[in-house]
Amino acid sequence: MSDAQQPVFNIEKLFVKDLSLEVPNAPAIYLEREAPQIDVNMSTESRALGEDLYHTSITVTVTSKIGDKVMFLVECTQAGIFRIQNVPQDQMAMVLSIGCPNIVFPYLRESVSDVIIRAGFPPLLLNPVNFEALFLQQQQAQQQQAAPQTH
Repeated sequence: MSDAQQPVFNIEKLFVKDLSLEVPNAPAIYLEREAPQIDVNMSTESRALGEDLYHTSITVTVTSKIGDKVMFLVECTQAGIFRIQNVPQDQMAMVLSIGCPNIVFPYLRESVSDVIIRAGFPPLLLNPVNFEALFLQQQQAQQQQAAPQTH
């Protein structure tokens, strides 16, 4: 009977939710020899889907430019559905903000790299992300906002 209270964490499904690629200056952009400037923006989102089911997604936008010319623009949302049971409520935010994104991220990284290669550009690997540090920064910011302001 003690098994009933063991924490459960299962990956139900991993999937690409949204993927777009733009190469607005093709074919001329392929003749450029300068090194591009790469800009990466990322966000995560988690929400409950139903009893013990949660959805976590990571959205990334990668923009590569040479001067003011866009080489490529990739937007990708990689997501997962997770079954999470018997985890204390005070730990759920950590599981959803750290554990789930850590599982989803490698798939996002592969999807982005693959579409960039298929577009005819050299491979681009997204740098690893420390979701634990991001979670702690977010917690700190929330605590500072909640703290009474004294002047």
